[in-house]
Amino acid sequence: MSLFHFKPTTPGLRNKIKLFNNLYKGNSIKKLCRNIISKSGRNNEGRITIRHKGGRLKRYYRFIDFFRNKLNIIGKVERIEYDPNRNSNISLILYNDGERRYIISPKNINIGDFIISANNSKIEIGNSLLLKNIPNGVKIHCIEKTPGGGAVFARSAGSYAIVYSKSLNSVTIILNSGTYKILNYLCRATVGEVGNIDYFNIKFGKAGSKRLLGIRPTVRGVAMNPVDHPHGGGEGKTSGGRDPVSPWGKLSKSFKKNAPLFKKNTIL
Repeated sequence: MSLFHFKPTTPGLRNKIKLFNNLYKGNSIKKLCRNIISKSGRNNEGRITIRHKGGRLKRYYRFIDFFRNKLNIIGKVERIEYDPNRNSNISLILYNDGERRYIISPKNINIGDFIISANNSKIEIGNSLLLKNIPNGVKIHCIEKTPGGGAVFARSAGSYAIVYSKSLNSVTIILNSGTYKILNYLCRATVGEVGNIDYFNIKFGKAGSKRLLGIRPTVRGVAMNPVDHPHGGGEGKTSGGRDPVSPWGKLSKSFKKNAPLFKKNTIL
């Protein structure tokens, strides 16, 4: 994995930084994929519910095993692939019974490594265990919110959580944001941190690269009409005339947006 800086031969390459990986170049497993119908951020009424989306390249959705419920069967990492639906890579696992599944690829996992999902096993990268059997201080990812509900926390590139403490029937973890989460001790998590940590060093260089990912332009509020945004309208160029707000009038700066770092008696 390496970052490549382009020579500034064109304006689009001047600030572009691309990530080069030694990933599998062939097709994905057909049984583990399905078509995606682009919604462009619209709901069932055709109204925009998520702004700045639409017009990306066609792609297939890969079914990821977020449940890791294939217990006590050893699997081998067959290959590591690119997934256009997420910023982390995925690993194709071939189990001893012949079944293949995709999982989120952990950091420092290699082709040919063996992993297992069990209630209690060795603390090795890629193994899935119950939280109650993971020692304090161990980095984990793909963490369930409820037992058997599938991984919810720490799934993006380079993310992880740390097992902080344990009590009678709960485990406290610390997320990357510093937030504490108190989870049921029967929730499942995978040892290690998510790979592809250099993803956030990528620079697209030009708007067209983001359009291929389905990211549309973000228009400034002061450039809109009064009907479209609280900052819109005015004669000539204006500064908006008020504190920065969202299109719905909510303050967008100068207030705390993330959840409290610790809440008592919140077992998820």
